[in-house]
Amino acid sequence: MKSNFNDKQIIILEVAETLFAEKGFEGTSIRNIAKEAKINIAMVSYYFGSKEKLLESLILYRTSDLKIQLDNLIIEDLEPIEKINKLIELYINRINCNKGIYRILHFEFTSKKGDSNLQAFSELKKGNLKSLESIIIEGQTKGIFRKDVIIPLITPTILGTFFHFHMNKTFFQNLLNLNTEDLYNNYIKTNLTLHIQQTIKALLIYES
Repeated sequence: MKSNFNDKQIIILEVAETLFAEKGFEGTSIRNIAKEAKINIAMVSYYFGSKEKLLESLILYRTSDLKIQLDNLIIEDLEPIEKINKLIELYINRINCNKGIYRILHFEFTSKKGDSNLQAFSELKKGNLKSLESIIIEGQTKGIFRKDVIIPLITPTILGTFFHFHMNKTFFQNLLNLNTEDLYNNYIKTNLTLHIQQTIKALLIYES
């Protein structure tokens, strides 16, 4: 949980997140982080060891409560499609509120061999997939969801839609008259989330 980190560590993590998002993981050094955080470079090494370990700690700091939320969602007294809709809301809200870490993870590491060595990221993805599988299997058992769903492709469908929208922010702001940050973020929370929910539902539910 976030409380496992002390105040100094949290300052380092949040500075690192900003720099990683702006300059890239490879383009950011421990020295850059120490300078921006206004602390001794030895302190960063003392708390985190390497830059890779610092990134793993950052992942834990930003996502430690996600597993609890997903575990709670699975046991809620809801129909499987309602659970899927809530899972999508959770994902989109989480990513939109923590753009820095998710931008780092999905654009810095997905195409690099370093990803396979980033244990925390790998465990996060496995845990999320397991939660999704649990809900979809429940829906299949009840005869609601199709049996031929390719479950590992559901998450990229959700995240890919969000990231395409976000990476083309200016284009969509002009196209949809989303002239303020509030309008933009509200559109993501409502229209974009609903669109993704409808897309996933169309993939999961038998045609009537």
